[in-house]
Amino acid sequence: MAKQATSLKKKTIEDKVSELRTKRSVIELGGGKERIEKQHAAGKLTARERVERLVDKSSFQEIGLFARHRATYFGMADKEMPADGVVTGCATIDGRLVHLASQDFTVAGGAAGEVHSDKIADMMRLSLKTGSPFVFINDSGGARVQEGIDSLAAYGRVFYNNVMLSGTVPQISLICGPCAGGAAYSPALTDFVIQTKQAQMFITGPQVIKQVTGEVVTAEELGGPQAQMNSSGVVHFIAQNDDEALQLCRRLLSFMPSNNLEDAPRMAHNLPLESDAELNGIVPVDTKVGYDVRRVIARVVDYQDLLEIQPGFAPNLVIAFGRLEGRPVGIVANQPNALAGALDIDASDKAARFIRFCNAFNIPLLTFVDVPGFLPGVEQEHRGIIRHGAKMLFAYSAATVPKITLVLRKAYGGAYLAMCGKDLGADRVVAWPTAEIAVMGAEGAAEIVFRREIDAAQDKASRRKELIGEYRDIFANPYVSAGRRLVDDIIEPAETRKYLAQALESLHAKRELRPPKKHGLIPL
Repeated sequence: MAKQATSLKKKTIEDKVSELRTKRSVIELGGGKERIEKQHAAGKLTARERVERLVDKSSFQEIGLFARHRATYFGMADKEMPADGVVTGCATIDGRLVHLASQDFTVAGGAAGEVHSDKIADMMRLSLKTGSPFVFINDSGGARVQEGIDSLAAYGRVFYNNVMLSGTVPQISLICGPCAGGAAYSPALTDFVIQTKQAQMFITGPQVIKQVTGEVVTAEELGGPQAQMNSSGVVHFIAQNDDEALQLCRRLLSFMPSNNLEDAPRMAHNLPLESDAELNGIVPVDTKVGYDVRRVIARVVDYQDLLEIQPGFAPNLVIAFGRLEGRPVGIVANQPNALAGALDIDASDKAARFIRFCNAFNIPLLTFVDVPGFLPGVEQEHRGIIRHGAKMLFAYSAATVPKITLVLRKAYGGAYLAMCGKDLGADRVVAWPTAEIAVMGAEGAAEIVFRREIDAAQDKASRRKELIGEYRDIFANPYVSAGRRLVDDIIEPAETRKYLAQALESLHAKRELRPPKKHGLIPL
């Protein structure tokens, strides 16, 4: 009898294991083979394929596989939605823990209901508890309208947790399909947004806009990646497809610490700090001649490896990640090839947000200055260049990470201060001999300082030219600023990489105390 009971028990266990395996395989198939084929035909990976290709091999542990909605209205009671349309769990990327959520478009178009959104929020809370980055792969038609207010409330919980994670762990959103309505606000609350060329993101779709305003617009024109980077500034990277988006996410994470209590991972480095003669002639002496500042930056960072962020938005200012002797650095640089490198509203917003991210996650800031001023014009004034420009002043002043500023050429007026001058807390300011540091350009300054002399001259043009030269000789160089200790050193361009690497090494352990307060009030 004992042998028979054992045999029956083993059979029961085998049956239950078989049942479990069957249930898991059905759920892991998502919306089924036909819908998976449609997903592939649209040039998209499935939710699980995206997770598999993003994380380290065999490292993904799914959480909430058997989650099921509890809606009963509109025929929902008997409607099966495997994993409730979202794959959630934890894994490692380059050996470091991350938590993630990947919406499954093959299940009811990835529509987000109560349980769907609660699964996402649970992963966010685990990110906070474990100090690990959160990655959210979006591919959803929007809210699950059959669930009504429950769906709406659950969205709110996702937004709330986006804010709780902000500044504590990095958050990256991938837009790999539709991201419409209220769902678009979650990516907007994260640190970086990567959008594929097949994806669209918008609050109100083309049909609603046509009904309300009569304006005819396509989904691509409204919410495609070019529109959401170049015009709105919401998107930070555009990927050709899902695979490229996933690789961008991995690369981006490599520059960041897992949380705000850690330093970013330092890569192995064995490059000699040698002089680079190429830098001596890379910037034209004539301030009216443009050049690509990215060529300068590339010759300074390790292996000329530069990850530029938002290249299509406010191209007059470059923001990027790079490494110096293996240490990640955040880079802010004027771009003389666009608007002569002048700061405008969009450039100010772009810089301020990036500066605050780097400061939150202990990433040192390198600033390359070649700025003629804030962009003049009625439109800029009316749209609030004062308020937006003040964001840069606030962000740099509030930042306590190591801040190193290099003046390449023009450094005029308030815009120079906004690019982290000495008085905004720069720990080290260094200039090339081509630098011109002054209240304004020599031409404008001469018109003010020497107006009477120019007016009284018989040959006004000749006298004006002479006085402009006089002003430039006195102020349009870095030596006066160095004499006032507003510039710490004037270096040969060829020595830039060595100087910056040594400065960063000396500042690595920097600590800076600030007045106790809940938070500062950035001029939003």
